[in-house]
Amino acid sequence: MLNQLMTFSCGMILFWALVLGLLIQLFYYLFYFLRIPRYKKGKAVENLPAVSLIICARNEDDNLTQNLPLILAQDYPDFEVVVVNDCSYDLTGDVLEEFAKKNGNMRIVTIKEDEYYQHGKKVAVMMGIKGAKNECLVFTDADCRPSSNKWLHNMACNFDDKTEIVLGYGPYERGKGLLNKLIRFDTFFIALQYFSYALSHTPYMGVGRNLAYRKELFYRKKGFASHYHIQSGDDDLFVNEAATKTNTRVEIDLESFCHSKAKRTMKEWWIQKKRHLQTGKRYKTPHKFLLGTFVISQWIFFGCFTAAIIIQFLPYVVLGAFLLRFSVQMLIFKIAMKRLGERDLLPLAPIMEIFFMFFYPIISVARIFQRKRKWN
Repeated sequence: MLNQLMTFSCGMILFWALVLGLLIQLFYYLFYFLRIPRYKKGKAVENLPAVSLIICARNEDDNLTQNLPLILAQDYPDFEVVVVNDCSYDLTGDVLEEFAKKNGNMRIVTIKEDEYYQHGKKVAVMMGIKGAKNECLVFTDADCRPSSNKWLHNMACNFDDKTEIVLGYGPYERGKGLLNKLIRFDTFFIALQYFSYALSHTPYMGVGRNLAYRKELFYRKKGFASHYHIQSGDDDLFVNEAATKTNTRVEIDLESFCHSKAKRTMKEWWIQKKRHLQTGKRYKTPHKFLLGTFVISQWIFFGCFTAAIIIQFLPYVVLGAFLLRFSVQMLIFKIAMKRLGERDLLPLAPIMEIFFMFFYPIISVARIFQRKRKWN
């Protein structure tokens, strides 16, 4: 009798924890993530602003040869392309000179190697901004390929009188293998979050592969001063500091994307993710709470679901809760993936969600031990 009572009590605790996790998860999906399927683009500005397109390149001769023609061929009335040659020692300088000879709207900013001073990408970005002649700045990387010649138009037409930041999508190209799908799902879900939160007037990040903001905003916020010492963060940390409820818009038209190639090995991706994760701890507290609550509710829901199934406590009710979340999630994923050009990821989405629930804690622990080894 006592064992039955204890089992029932544990079962009720699990059940109500499951309900709590379910409600929080449904809130995120229906209040935040549903905004992407329901999104309707705002009114475009009538008078398109002059734009400076900034690319930072270090040893990118092959990528520039492939992608600069697509960038220079953008269908836009008034734009310049500013390429920062950041201490390249390959043929990047020669490639840029050839393009500059044939394109009057392209300019080169060169940073020379200094054996006494090592710098990261943020210096190159600042040099590009300083060298830009226009107020509206659009950023991408040398290895990024615009999805169409309307990319620049779609990004820049969002700059109305109130808009200071435009968040774009930078997906990775489709490739063979599970790793490619994992990287692309991770990119999709991160975008689903930062687009959804921005649409709910809580913008918290953007990606430098496809991002735009005003030069005046950069100088008003003192650029990267507060996080200059961090290797990454020229995109997400700046947006986290500078974005407000009213100054940020999103752009998710299929013609507005900038594609890049995904890492080919797990080791390369692992290193990339560890570098990216160092910026999250510097987000504003409300943003960390928003992101953290979703992750915690994931663990509560799946943990309690698994435990309840194992002890067979109200199995049909528990299974019904699982199917409810699954149905809502997959419906929103289906429409959002279609809008972001990632429809092939849908069949594996539930498995990849579970993978990333374990992947991020593991990589976070790995970063902690890595820092400890460096301190020693």
